[in-house]
Amino acid sequence: MMIRKLRLLFRVLIIAILMQFGTVIVVVGKPQVPCNFIFGDSFVDPGNNNLLLTLAKANYAPYGIDFPQGVTGRATNGFTIADFIARLLGFVNFIPPYATATNAQIARGVNYGSAGSGIQDQTGSNLGMVLSLRNQLIRHAAIVARLTLLQRNITFTKQYLKQCVYVVDSGTNDYFAYFTPGINSTYTPDQFAAYLINQYSNRLKFLYQLGARKIAVFGLGLIGCSPAEITLLGTNGAPCVEPLNNAVKLFNDRLKPLVDTLNSELNNARFTFINISNFYAAPDVSGLSKVPCCTLLPNGLCVPNSTPCPNRNLTFYYDGFHPTEIVNRFHASRSYNAASPMDASPYDISHLAQLN
Repeated sequence: MMIRKLRLLFRVLIIAILMQFGTVIVVVGKPQVPCNFIFGDSFVDPGNNNLLLTLAKANYAPYGIDFPQGVTGRATNGFTIADFIARLLGFVNFIPPYATATNAQIARGVNYGSAGSGIQDQTGSNLGMVLSLRNQLIRHAAIVARLTLLQRNITFTKQYLKQCVYVVDSGTNDYFAYFTPGINSTYTPDQFAAYLINQYSNRLKFLYQLGARKIAVFGLGLIGCSPAEITLLGTNGAPCVEPLNNAVKLFNDRLKPLVDTLNSELNNARFTFINISNFYAAPDVSGLSKVPCCTLLPNGLCVPNSTPCPNRNLTFYYDGFHPTEIVNRFHASRSYNAASPMDASPYDISHLAQLN
């Protein structure tokens, strides 16, 4: 018994030390939770858009140059933030895309992420067909129904789904659309933030109604610093597009109170807010080059079959919008194990996973 306890303590210490240095651990054995469901946009899309009639695709080289399976549709050189979070939760295999998930796979989770999508149904429609957050949730309802049939016990399935971790990362494309030149929005930035939060609240309540309880809701990053938006909108001498970052801050400032409200109003809800914009100033990533790693098309994506930069671990952006794998690794690590109370509220993902 004493030897077993010492072995367990040793493993915990090793994980704690490696996490401190941003190293992602692949936990061999049983995952911490039975399943992981993922919703969002191109930051988490594992290839769902490959089968859709849309311009929002990353299913060509040089995307995936550092990914074990090569080109998959992930808009980065390697792992996405969702891939790393799943690893940290103990999943050895990747969470399957909704587009190709089999009955044998759905019990451990599904990734519904769709590049170009947003909280609003119309976001991304100019690119062709994308799966809005609401449409992702509708597909999740169908997956829940399939899972219930497979498990042949609705009570068991309900309890099963309550134990899973849900990751939701949406809203970036709504702000890109809001700031598109020539689009005269009827909303002020403050009004738009309030409107979008109201829409988000409805979506998150729907997810709760589908059985989710442990839900990590990601705030928006400093998207006004993305190279494509700087080229499109200009900065007036500032490092980033400050009006865009300021508008996003209005949204983030409302998102945390929304999480608190949902936790107080919904029985046994365990929502948590991941403040990803707080990660950008960390020394691990703040010193990285902000020059895109690949040659860009006018739309901010990589030129097909172009040669990316050789030092991808020294670059923040892979294309005009999306982080490199090393940044995704750091953001996932910080989401999982918060470095400060400002990173996550009321708990980081490691503590979220442990809740009953």
